[in-house]
Amino acid sequence: MTAATRRVRIARKTAEALDIYSFELVAEDGSALPPFAAGSHIDVHLAPGLVRQYSLCNDPGETNRYQIAVLRDTKSRGGSVAMHALAVGQGLEISDPKNHFALAHGARHSVLLAGGIGITPILCMAQRLAQLGEVFDLHYCSRSPQRTAFVDRLKDAHFEGRVHFHHDDGAAAQKLDAASVIGAPAADKHLYVCGPTGFMDAMLATARAASWPEERLHREYFAAAAVDARGDGSFEVQIASSGAVIPVAAEQTVVAALAACGIEVPTSCEQGVCGTCLTRVLSGTPDHRDMYLTPAEQSTGDQFTPCCSRAKSARLVLDL
Repeated sequence: MTAATRRVRIARKTAEALDIYSFELVAEDGSALPPFAAGSHIDVHLAPGLVRQYSLCNDPGETNRYQIAVLRDTKSRGGSVAMHALAVGQGLEISDPKNHFALAHGARHSVLLAGGIGITPILCMAQRLAQLGEVFDLHYCSRSPQRTAFVDRLKDAHFEGRVHFHHDDGAAAQKLDAASVIGAPAADKHLYVCGPTGFMDAMLATARAASWPEERLHREYFAAAAVDARGDGSFEVQIASSGAVIPVAAEQTVVAALAACGIEVPTSCEQGVCGTCLTRVLSGTPDHRDMYLTPAEQSTGDQFTPCCSRAKSARLVLDL
């Protein structure tokens, strides 16, 4: 175990829906776990080199446990399959909670949109907003009722009238009308979106078409979209502190090129989703391929994710 991780064990494993299990994690030594805020996630270390991020979906006020839920993905890179194979009593290493998807302070109305397993951080947000007596609406889209997790919790009296279910295989009248649900932007109204990439892109595009300001659009991607790398070429990165110039081959990531020269950049998702490796750019033009930075942040060109992003210029000077 490293200083950045802590040991937990699986206290409970529950089938929440078709292909979805929740896992209740408690400290191996019985101690309290670090507190977290709605929207937080943890890194779960499943095997050497296999680290995955899962959103916390229990009440943020609880310190005796963390709860995550995992969809068994047929296109899994190994994480969800490994999680589903775990049994009650087994130990795991996890990080402390991190939050790149926090609730905005002072929001007068929150619109929560969840697609599939994207309900995990959204559920935690709904619980927190209900506790605070805040105004919110939650719209949960799934393929079918059988694939809809946490239904009983979402039908709790605290959420009465605020939660709306939409199923792909259901009647047309119950399907999500995104334009109507998202509506026009209003002062102190915020939108939160989590789910499959196509779902999220469609929801965010609808909001932008309605002139929502970017700072009120909050999102958390689970995976990056596929990128056509056939036209990739080589480039260089320069280390500002030492002046060292490091070549990055066409088939190589910046993180890998730096590591080969003894320069370690912290990573987690390796897809440009989590922001762990975010690095400041002092000169040059990044070729952004992440899902973490907003379009406005990408346009400034002063930071990038070296786990997946590249360079449009011949050289990038990095603040390392």
